[in-house]
This record gives sequence, C-alpha cells and structure tokens, in this order.
Amino acid sequence: MQPYELSLAAAADAIRDRRLSPVELVDSVLDRIDKAEPHLGAYVTVAAEQARRTAREAEHEAAHGRYRGPLHGIPMGLKDLIDVDGMATTASSRVRADHRATADSTVAARLSTAGAILLGKTHTHEFAFGLTTPQTRNAWDTGRVAGGSSGGSAVAVASGTATFALGTDTGGSIRVPAALNGVVGLKPTYGLVPRHGVTSLSWSLDHVGPITRTVEDAALVLTALAGHDPRDPASLALPPVDYRPGAGTDLTGLRVGLPRTYYFDHVHPQVETAVRHAIGELEALGARLVEVDIPMTRYVQATQWGLMVPEAGAYHEGSLRTAPGLYEEDVRILLEAGELMSAGDYVRAQRSRTLMRAEWARMLEDVDVIVAPSVPMPAVRAGQETVTWPDGTVESVSDAYVRLSSPANITGVPALTVPVGHDAAGMPIGMQLLGRPLGEPTLLRVGHAYEQTQPARALATAA
Repeated sequence: MQPYELSLAAAADAIRDRRLSPVELVDSVLDRIDKAEPHLGAYVTVAAEQARRTAREAEHEAAHGRYRGPLHGIPMGLKDLIDVDGMATTASSRVRADHRATADSTVAARLSTAGAILLGKTHTHEFAFGLTTPQTRNAWDTGRVAGGSSGGSAVAVASGTATFALGTDTGGSIRVPAALNGVVGLKPTYGLVPRHGVTSLSWSLDHVGPITRTVEDAALVLTALAGHDPRDPASLALPPVDYRPGAGTDLTGLRVGLPRTYYFDHVHPQVETAVRHAIGELEALGARLVEVDIPMTRYVQATQWGLMVPEAGAYHEGSLRTAPGLYEEDVRILLEAGELMSAGDYVRAQRSRTLMRAEWARMLEDVDVIVAPSVPMPAVRAGQETVTWPDGTVESVSDAYVRLSSPANITGVPALTVPVGHDAAGMPIGMQLLGRPLGEPTLLRVGHAYEQTQPARALATAA
C-alpha cells in the first residue's frame, strides 16, 4: 500500500510511531495528484512547494518531540471558498479571479495549528450554488458528475489526492458529492464549526465540515474544527469535545428512525436496496428500528429555496450590478431570481423553518438517529439535466440531489453520509444518518460501528 492510500487515522498512527514521515506522505500524495489530476480536475490550484516545505517542518517537529496530534503531517485540501492568508479564494468564479485572502479563516487556522498540511484549493460549483461542480469529474467514472458543490474536495479524497478535505454544505454540498464519490461527509450542527473567513452562499443555511475516507477520520477532523469563534455570530459557545468514536460495534438499545415518508419516495431501486441492507446491518448490531413520519415534507423545497435564493442574491448584489457577465449563466439566473423574491416570501420561508425545526425536535425525541438514503440516485452522466421516475414524474437533477439533504440544513441538525455499496455500474451509494442538534457523537458512533462490519474500501478507480 502506498502512503497516499492510507486513511487519516492510519497515517496518523504511522507518523506518531515514526513509521512514516510527513515528507513521505506529502510526496506520495503530490505524486498521486500529478497522475490523477489531469483526468479529474479536483483542484483549482496545488501549492506543491509550500506543502513540501510545511511537511519538512512537521517532520522536524515530530523528530524533536513536538507531535501536535492526529492531524500532524496530514495533507489536506480546502474548498475554494475557505480563506488562507496569501492565497487566492476564487470560489471557482471569474468574479473572484483577482481576490486574495489577507488572513486565515478560522477553520484553516485551526487545522494549521493542529499540524495539517495544505495541498491546495479544491473546486466548487461557482460560489457553491449548484449540485454538480462541472469543472470536476467523478472519481469512479469521469463521464459522470462529481456532485456539488464540494465536488473537488470529495473527488480529491476519493482518488487519494488528499487524505482529507473540507467542504461547505448549504443544501447538501458536503453529503451529495461525498455520497456520489464513495467517501464520508459530515455536515455538523449549525453553529458548531465557525464560518469566519468562508465565502457565504446563504448565511442562515451554510455549514463547514469534513470529507474523509472513514467515519473515524471525520471525527478526528471535527475535533480540531469545532469550537466557539465570536467572529461568527451563529457560533455556539461550547466546551471542547473529543468526537472520536469507540471501537465497539454494539448498538443495543439504540433507536433508529426508519422514515415511512419522504426519504424513500422517488429513490432509485438499487439505492433503496443498498440502504435498506445497511439498515439491516445496524439492526443486526442491536439497534431497534422505529418507524417515523417526516414532518412538513411538502414545504421542504419551498423553504430551502425561499431562504437560500434571496440570501445569496443579497450577498452578490454589488457584483451582479457591476459584473453580471462574469458569472456562469446557471448561477447568474439563480442570483437574479433571488433579487426578485419578495420580503413576504422570505418571511414565510423563515416561519416555515421555525415550525419545521420544532416538528423535527419532537420527532427526534422518540429516536436517536434517522437513517435514509443520502441521495436518491447515483451519479448521473455529465450534462444530464433531468431524471424521470417510474411514475412518470420528471425532476431536475439538482432538485433530486438536494431533496434528501436539504432538511438537515433547514433544521440545522447534524447529518453524516457513509458509503454502503455500489450500483450495477459500479457507482457509489451513500446512507445518511441524521441526529439531534449536537448529536454528532451518536452519529459518528453509529457510522463507525457500521463501517467496522464492512470490508475495507478501496480508492476510486477512474484515475
């Protein structure tokens, strides 16, 4: 096994025990980037020399007893919405072609303090306003979409061109590409991970979180990221938590909510089969299934778009006036639509969210987690715009991909996607776990328990 193939946890153990140096690991990942990146397009920019220099510094620290913890010497990618002092933050847009950050974002600073090594910036769907990331190809089949908007981060992790990466999630933008590329993606509780220094799509829906090879890896990254920052008004003032799950797989007594409504409607048969099989695995580990009805499902889409579109339009108001032609057409149309929405529509979406949060809180009193598909279908062919379901319903690809992930953004609850197999074409399928606010320890425990019962996952095969 080459160093770039190691999970974060495995690489951390090897670095801690002096069986692997940060320089060896970074060199291996950079070599992998050289081979895979021309086929995949995961990165906006690769800072190879900076990464090698930081790796040498990390190796020197470890050799002299200054080991910083499990992220020490681990190479990572950051979605190109996340500021790093002195580097461009383009949001994969011509609008930001000349923008250069003058300070680190909170998350970049925390990862640097923990010893992680930045490889470069990964592609996003322009300003995170889309579900496909057209610049990037799927890590399993380059003729298919990567998912978005954190497509570059998911493809980098799935292909071995980053040991872990950060994404952002406003309607599913961590979980969708993670599921479509067969890796783990965690959208934390709203406010748990600060967003200072991260370009916004929709302030009241935005989250930052990790994309990793394993659930344990996600827990290690979350432990470094979480914590109060007064520069983000939504940031929660909470004591530090070690999110690493235990090694056990016993889920006896755990109540798993199995949706009767919404989450299995208009879902590809192979996705449903794989997810229900994984649910059976949780039951075999001792979990008790409890059927639940998802509340207010008819209002999900209207609430998501009613919040996101006007907030995004307000954020981009200035540049839409001065440089509308620099936006890609799909994003510009959505931003202009946001400017046309009335204050009444926005207030109604806010009221709907308040009611939805209350109803979800009541539902989650009866279960510890809810389990569902992460996305209703595997990665579609690049350029495909719609999907037709067996009952004749036609749905846009973007609406389909956001449909099962957006409830967690509206309500602010944590959500984790875990790979649970592949379809007949070899494309990954993800299972989503949703929990109570600040219920990350339970989600990670359940996801890790499931993962331990499965064969080790290989890296993607497209490059």
